[in-house]
Amino acid sequence: MGLTAKIRTRDGWAVSHAVVTVTDMAGSQVLRAEADAEGAVRDTTELAPGAYTVIVTAVGYAPMASSAIVTASRRAEVGIVTLARQGGTELPPPGPWTVDPAHSTVAAVAQHLGISSVRGRFTDFTASVEIAPDDVAKSRVEAVIRASSIDTGNAMRDTHLRSADFLDVETYPELTYRSTGLTPAGPDRWTVHGELTMRGVSRPVDLDLAYLGTGSDPWGGTRAAFRTTAELRREDFAMDYNQVVQAGIAAIGTTLKVELDVQAVQGEALPQQ
Repeated sequence: MGLTAKIRTRDGWAVSHAVVTVTDMAGSQVLRAEADAEGAVRDTTELAPGAYTVIVTAVGYAPMASSAIVTASRRAEVGIVTLARQGGTELPPPGPWTVDPAHSTVAAVAQHLGISSVRGRFTDFTASVEIAPDDVAKSRVEAVIRASSIDTGNAMRDTHLRSADFLDVETYPELTYRSTGLTPAGPDRWTVHGELTMRGVSRPVDLDLAYLGTGSDPWGGTRAAFRTTAELRREDFAMDYNQVVQAGIAAIGTTLKVELDVQAVQGEALPQQ
């Protein structure tokens, strides 16, 4: 290959619509290639040895330019190029925001047998965000999740997860999260401090939040995107059930990794689509 590169967001997602342009030192374009669905760029054009400028662009992202040296191999191996969302350094406009469940995911991952993972998600939830106008640390997040909406792709496992061994949805139909504050954790990153209530037990839980940017949607609204992760211990919420298999290995891990991909619409309600 004459040119190889991988285009990613700050959170490691592929940017499938990126375009890579290579110019020589005189500013003349010598190559232009588009990324595939995996964010990979592979072009067979051989380049003459020398110095070049590599420019990566994508709609909704800030362009990135860097230098590259092509050796006698006539290849330019750019490696991983990370693009930042346009507006990613700016906070969303202040005021109320409503999370769009149709374009958001509330997922959890548990270790199974110590060697693999089981992934599940909640399909029924509501959430709201209030961006404070004067101090972002005063912003608030509230979410309500229907416990019975757990879906791991296996009906028998889902029924067990809804039982008293785990979520006990008959007694505790909802999981709730309410924030108590935010602290900065780096560019476009925050730590959300809050309280999670599950199975009637409330515990402080911090969320690692990455702000991915703001943009317009096809329905005339403004949307903001976030990605959030956290780690929970099942025993903190009275979920002590487990089955030990051979060699003392637990069937289900004691911790859960929570992954939230959130898209919020500006306003107190979702637009009619």
